[in-house]
Amino acid sequence: MGLGLADLSQSIFASLGLPTALNRLSLDQSRRTCLLLIDGMGSALLERYSAQFPLFLQAKSASELVSHFPSTTVTNLTSLGTGELPGVHGMLGYTVRVPNSGTPGRLLNPLKWDERIDPLLWQSVPTLFERAMEHGITVTNIAEKRYEGSAFTRAALRGALYVGANRRNEMVNAAAVALAEPNSFAYLYINALDHAGHNDGVGSEKWLLALAEVAELIAALQERLPKNTDLYVTADHGMVNVGEKIVIGVDNPLMENITLVGGEPRARHMYVSDLLLEKTILQWREFLGERATIYSKTEIIESHLFGNQISTESHDRMGDFVAIANGEMILIDPTRIPQESAMIGHHGGVTRDETAIPLLKFL
Repeated sequence: MGLGLADLSQSIFASLGLPTALNRLSLDQSRRTCLLLIDGMGSALLERYSAQFPLFLQAKSASELVSHFPSTTVTNLTSLGTGELPGVHGMLGYTVRVPNSGTPGRLLNPLKWDERIDPLLWQSVPTLFERAMEHGITVTNIAEKRYEGSAFTRAALRGALYVGANRRNEMVNAAAVALAEPNSFAYLYINALDHAGHNDGVGSEKWLLALAEVAELIAALQERLPKNTDLYVTADHGMVNVGEKIVIGVDNPLMENITLVGGEPRARHMYVSDLLLEKTILQWREFLGERATIYSKTEIIESHLFGNQISTESHDRMGDFVAIANGEMILIDPTRIPQESAMIGHHGGVTRDETAIPLLKFL
């Protein structure tokens, strides 16, 4: 596994002087750092389309990171916030089963949450934002106003000063103010590119317009940020346009013995009774063949896809087996056919289009 957002955030805060952070990327010492995260902007996608936007070719340095598994926003933003891999922080996908929630149990979607669950208990690892603020580093989280105080923000990105900004000029102004003093860090997040990819597909007219807006935001930040600010641009994952669609249990035996369908179409957490687990895994492997890779819980832990450490909480939330779609195939939850089949762009899997993410430095 390559270095990802957990390593990037550790390195940034180490460069700012946080003694408990590890500078795994060997970043230069900094007094002011701005990190712009573009949801859905994979490296492979930039390689295909950046020639249309010369600004991306003007980066002072460019390297590649790897989206943590699964290559999805919930997991990777939590790794960014905590500096830990998914097996430690426990945000293992778009939806996972809540342990001890009955039979068949209920799923938690961290982007929508469940009022019965305390976000600080569900994700109890202290964030780097908290640790940095305690050490005297000013941390500001700049994103849409609707995310302020959300359960996911409190779980994954707590500790920062939050500034709600819905427009480009608001984000740029907020970043300039946040970084006016030394020993400061500003984190900016936008998801218009991800939305365009899901709704219209990578490379579509709307997607290219969203990428143009990204370039304009970067240019505006270059112009407005204080001198001696390090400006980094990265992403949480890439995306593939859908090919084959398989609805679990429709005209196939895949729903037999399944009690709960979690995860997302490219990386499914599947839950089944222990007595039927081996039979069910064999059934899935025989039907899907090379179209998907099926891991039992034991196998996925041994593969280190979630990292070398697996907390008790992560073990209990994880699917009894995990199905990772290969190629451009998706596995559709039979209870969510309209929503999932309508999306053109998908992510969560392990292809390079989904997992390779850029790290660009502009200032």
